[in-house]
Amino acid sequence: MLKVIVNGCFGKMGRVLTKCIEQDPDLELVCGVSPSQKEKTSFNVFSTMSDISKKGDVIIDFSHHLALDNVLSYALNTKTPLVIATTGYNEEELNKIKDASNIIPIFHSSNMSLGVNVLLKLVREATKVLNGFDIEVIEKHHNKKVDAPSGTAIMIANAIKDVLPSIEYNYGRYGREAKRSENEIGIHAIRGGTIVGEHNVIYAGHDEVVELKHIAQSKDIFAKGSITAAKFLVNQSPGYYNMDNLLS
Repeated sequence: MLKVIVNGCFGKMGRVLTKCIEQDPDLELVCGVSPSQKEKTSFNVFSTMSDISKKGDVIIDFSHHLALDNVLSYALNTKTPLVIATTGYNEEELNKIKDASNIIPIFHSSNMSLGVNVLLKLVREATKVLNGFDIEVIEKHHNKKVDAPSGTAIMIANAIKDVLPSIEYNYGRYGREAKRSENEIGIHAIRGGTIVGEHNVIYAGHDEVVELKHIAQSKDIFAKGSITAAKFLVNQSPGYYNMDNLLS
């Protein structure tokens, strides 16, 4: 039985994840970590990673980018494989993750949905074929989401840039001089209501438009994707892994 530690257990995704772990007969929820919102649970909850007194086989992190140093410190000290599903990291933080992956196995993805990661593969293929089309990315999320654009929108844009390295990102448009450049991807963020997550990639050419779209209908898909990643990761050597490794 795989023993799992959940960092961010009282967050929106953390609650969904703990529920999914408890429903999986192959998993044991060793403990959760949350700095606040203490409440009665069926598992132990610690305020920080350094307080954990139990050993787990893997950590799944759905928390906040500012918690990265504590998460990495614990994972490195205990040599525990780490699944990172948190978004909003800057370049310095991403480099810390990659440096740590030289010592422990780390699985990192801004979106744990298997469907989204199939979308990324389709985006790369479409970009190769539809070279010369104008490309726009539109993402929609609930009104409580903090970071914008979403980590998934950036993943999509990066997948396009893999094919078209000279492309530049334009985060929304405003003003009288907002004509679209030929060498850009427009990235637009919509926030409202309880939208779980929608991502739409538009390829607009001469007299024709192609759209690729993914709609998340519940948060369970992200939790279950992270669990699949955890089961994969515990059998890996130190290194930096993502959904491409899981789906290949």
